[in-house]
Amino acid sequence: MRRLLGFLLAAFAGLAQAASLTVATGHGATTLTTQQLLGRPDARRIEVPGDVSYHRAMRYTAVPLKALLTGVAPDAHLQFTALDGFSAEIPATLVLNGHGAEAWLAVEDAAWPSLGDGKLSAGPFYLVWLHPEAGKVGPEQWPYQVASIRVLADPAARFPLMRPAPGLASDSPVMRGFAVFQRNCITCHTLNGQGDAKLGPDLNLPHSPTEYLRDGMLRVLVRNPQDLRHWPQAKMPAFNAQVLSDHDLDDLEAYLRHMATRKAK
Repeated sequence: MRRLLGFLLAAFAGLAQAASLTVATGHGATTLTTQQLLGRPDARRIEVPGDVSYHRAMRYTAVPLKALLTGVAPDAHLQFTALDGFSAEIPATLVLNGHGAEAWLAVEDAAWPSLGDGKLSAGPFYLVWLHPEAGKVGPEQWPYQVASIRVLADPAARFPLMRPAPGLASDSPVMRGFAVFQRNCITCHTLNGQGDAKLGPDLNLPHSPTEYLRDGMLRVLVRNPQDLRHWPQAKMPAFNAQVLSDHDLDDLEAYLRHMATRKAK
């Protein structure tokens, strides 16, 4: 048994060392292995006091993310795609100048803890933040099990069927709700059949949740999905008021109601 356990641990370590990350900054794609990242001179041990995924303090060997984004303009847009299809959309300026928030790419150099019963760890690559409150970094901007980082156009440009009707004021509830959707919902959901995420259902086809949920129930769903439908295998997290304010939720509902009148054919 001891010999078998040793073999399994060695095999796991070998898989971790064989992991690779694709970084495409618009000047060609680069593949970085675990070993290459751990061997960088700027790799160091960091402590993350309030890790979003593990819900406790964690220590990692990590590389400053902006060091991997040489040549990327501050107004660019970054997409982090995870092994399970989660897709986080993050403005490059938040990484390059987070006003005190620091983005680090944690590299799994040993067996990190499991994320829960029957789940794997957050590795092999995990975007973590120091001082996230300084940049108003939300939980959806901590993608784990990252497989690729790409510079792309922002979602409004890539997915025109998600855009509200032209002519709306930029500070209207619908446009503010569109911003909330891009920041928090597009990581898991498509809308009108457009988007890169593959985890959650489309939020407009065949029906918007505003069409089948009675008043007030969308707020229940977002605040804690298990309060609406108890499903042990559900993956949608709860969004508390620190992540999404009541005002944000009102704007998100305005956007979804508006898009229910703009279904893709």
